[in-house]
Amino acid sequence: MAALSALPLLALTLSACGYGSDSDANDSGKAKIAAGAKKIDGLDTVKIGYFPNLTHGTALVGDQEGLLQKELGATKATYSQFNAGPSEIEALNSKSIDIGWIGPSPAINGFTKSQGKNLRIIGGSASGGVKLVVNPDKVKSLDDVKGKKIATPQLGNTQDVAFLNWVKEKGWKVDAQSGKGDVSVVRTDNKITPDAYKSGSVDGAWVPEPTASKLVAEGGKVLLDEADLWPDKKFVITNIIVSQDFLKEHPKVVEAVLRGSVKTNQWIKANPAEAKAAANAKLKQLSGKPLPAEVIDPAWKSIEFTDDPLAATLDSEAEHAVTAGLLDKPDLKGIYDLGPLNKVLKAAGRPAVDDAGLGVK
Repeated sequence: MAALSALPLLALTLSACGYGSDSDANDSGKAKIAAGAKKIDGLDTVKIGYFPNLTHGTALVGDQEGLLQKELGATKATYSQFNAGPSEIEALNSKSIDIGWIGPSPAINGFTKSQGKNLRIIGGSASGGVKLVVNPDKVKSLDDVKGKKIATPQLGNTQDVAFLNWVKEKGWKVDAQSGKGDVSVVRTDNKITPDAYKSGSVDGAWVPEPTASKLVAEGGKVLLDEADLWPDKKFVITNIIVSQDFLKEHPKVVEAVLRGSVKTNQWIKANPAEAKAAANAKLKQLSGKPLPAEVIDPAWKSIEFTDDPLAATLDSEAEHAVTAGLLDKPDLKGIYDLGPLNKVLKAAGRPAVDDAGLGVK
């Protein structure tokens, strides 16, 4: 295993890491345990984590519509929400959650930090939904980004890595840790970024949905869709991870959650309007207010929900972190265990997905 950088990317105690709110699966939405249902392997509860972001739409919809609970029978799904990847990894390590929806950078970080012992990526969830949005009065072209103040959500997070990699490809120099250089990278919580944009303290942001569409609603312009930088315009933005101990001890429960995820993604694709409304209903429950149509409509369209973890793009994202100076070259062999997902897909008459050579032996 390669030695790890000591930069804050690899600290599991980054800012905004407090555990999020908890929501009981049986107290909201349609997640009711059916009469006569049985527990899987006798397990009472499975603890699931996700972010209240549209890029975690599979979890939002699966929770709200009860599609995950339906596959779990009488094994009760309980949910916790997180605002940052490191806090979710910490929760997984402490067994506060068993399974989680999470972005690629914290998954890579968590796996590498633990020397490959704490988690496995067991499935995909979403691709896309990340944009560079700028003040059109200050930034007219991609070259105009030089010398400007651009927000990213957090040092070393998935969007921060992508932006630093893009800056490097432009031939500009930025110190990854301080964010200072030819472009000023301003690490700003997604909740604060729209206000920072309105006040003029940042000139734009490389951010996920719905923050990108919130900025557009404030007069911002989409200068670049990150999907345009990737082959086939696909890249992993959300994975499903599980603690290795839980996977070993409760494989049937893991399969049930994956089956629920696959069926949720099918339902989202078959019922896009209803799925968008379900995600917004869950966001309203969690935050107190839904997203307005001018935000959620374009945001939802830019995200592709997929069971494929797009493993090759995760490997590329790790390389981008290395290139940016945020990570020493990691050994990611064994980060994936797609056996349970491929079993679920086979039962549904679907083709298997690939781990890009990074699966368990």
